[in-house]
Amino acid sequence: MTKQKNKNIEVITGDPKKAIRKLSVPMMVSMFLIVLYNLADSVWVAGLGSDALAAIGFVTPLFMILIGLGNGLGAGANSLIARYIGADDYGQASNSGLHAIVLSIIISVIFTIIMLIVLKPLLIIMGAGNTIDYAMKYGIVIFGSLIVFVFSGVASAIFRSEGDMKRATYAIAVTAILNIILDPIFIYYLNLGIEGAAWATVISATLSCVVMGYWIWVKRDLYLDYNFKKYFKWNNKIVIDTFQVAIPSTLENLIMSGLAIIINIMLVMCSGTQAVAVYTASMRIVQMAMIPLIGIATAVITVAGVAYGSHNYKNLKLGHSYSIKLGFAVSIILGAIMVIFSKQIAYAFSYTSASAAMAPELATAISILSLFVLAIPFGIMSSMVFQGVGKGINSLVITVLRSLILESIFAYVLGIVLGWGVSGVYIGVLLGCFVGGMVGYAWAKTFIKNYAKKCKDMLKSEDTTIQQ
Repeated sequence: MTKQKNKNIEVITGDPKKAIRKLSVPMMVSMFLIVLYNLADSVWVAGLGSDALAAIGFVTPLFMILIGLGNGLGAGANSLIARYIGADDYGQASNSGLHAIVLSIIISVIFTIIMLIVLKPLLIIMGAGNTIDYAMKYGIVIFGSLIVFVFSGVASAIFRSEGDMKRATYAIAVTAILNIILDPIFIYYLNLGIEGAAWATVISATLSCVVMGYWIWVKRDLYLDYNFKKYFKWNNKIVIDTFQVAIPSTLENLIMSGLAIIINIMLVMCSGTQAVAVYTASMRIVQMAMIPLIGIATAVITVAGVAYGSHNYKNLKLGHSYSIKLGFAVSIILGAIMVIFSKQIAYAFSYTSASAAMAPELATAISILSLFVLAIPFGIMSSMVFQGVGKGINSLVITVLRSLILESIFAYVLGIVLGWGVSGVYIGVLLGCFVGGMVGYAWAKTFIKNYAKKCKDMLKSEDTTIQQ
C-alpha cells in the first residue's frame, strides 16, 4: 500500500470530526461543478430556440430518475464497502465494490433497452407535443449511453467509500469542464444541434469513467483491489445489502419530486400559476444553499459505515452529533445571506419587464424559505447515519414522514384550511421539515444508544470468555 492509501483509511477510521470535514469539502465542490455544467448545458441549448430547451426539460426528469438509481446504487456500495473496511475485511470490501460495478452494468443494460422502447410514448404522455422530435434526438443519445452515467456514480462512490474524495472530485471536474468546452463545438461548430448537446454530455461523462477506470484497473493504487479474478465471487447477501440502501435512496429522490408536484398544486389553489413560478425560483436558491449540507451528509455515510463495521459506537455517536452541529452552523450563515440579499437575489430572477412583477413576492419567499436550511440538518444527517449502517428503509421512512406526509399536511392545513394562502404553504413546508427532522433525529439517537449498549454487552461477554 502507498502512503496516500494509508492516509485515506486512517482519516475515515480515525477522528469522525476530521473525517467529515475532509470528505465533505470535495463533495461540495463536486456538486457545485455539476450545477455549473447543467447550467452551461441549458444556456448553450437555449440558443437553438425554446423548443430545443423545452425538449431537454421533458427528457431531464426521466434521466434524473435513472441517474437517481445509479446514485442510489453508489450509496449502497459506499455504505457496504465502508462497513467492511471498518470490520477490517479486505476481501469482502473489494468484492462489494466489484458487485456494485457488475450491478451497474446489468441495471444500465436493462433500463437502456426499456427506455429506448418506451421513450416516445412517455414523451407523448408528458405533453412533449411539437418538441417531440428534438426530445427523441436528445433522449436516444442520452439513454443509449446510460451505462456511462450509472457507472460514473458507482465509481465515484467507490472512491468515497475509502476516503479518496480528491480523485472522485477530479473525475467530476473533468466531466464538467469538458462538457462546457464541447457544448458549443458540437452544437454550433459541428452543426449537430441538440444531438450535439447530448453527445457532448456523453463524451464528457465517458472520459470521467475512463479516468476512474484507469485509477482502478491500470494504476491500481486504491486501498482496495478490484481484480475480478482474485476477489469477485457472486454473493447474494452482498447484493441484498447493497439494494437495502440503494432502493430506498432512489425512492427518496422520487418522493422529493412528488412533494414538489403536491406543493405546486396547493400554490395554484391559493394564488395561481405565478405562485408556482415564485416558489420554483426561490427553491432553486434554497437548493443551492443546501449543497454544503448535502456534502456533509454524504460524508456521514462513509464515517457511519466505518464506525458501524468496526463496532465503534463512540465514533458513530460523535459523527452523528458533529455533522448536525456543523450543518447547523453552516445553515445559519447561509440563511442569513439569503435574508440579507433577498431583494438582490429576487432581481436576478425578475430582471425583465415580463417578470418584474414577481420581485416583491420572490424576495418574501426567499426570506421565509431561508429558514428551510435551518430545519434540514437534523433530518438529513440522521437519514445518512441510517444509510451508512445499512438501514436504508429507516432513512426512507424519515424522508416519507418529513417530506411526503408532514410537509404536505402542514402546508395544506395552514395554506388551504386556515386560509393563510401562499405564506401558509411556505410556513407549512418549514414546520413539516422541522418536525419530521426532529423525529428522525430522535430515532437515530435511540438507535445509536441501543447500538452502544449492544457493543458494551459484546465487550463484557468477550472479557468474561477470556477470563474463563
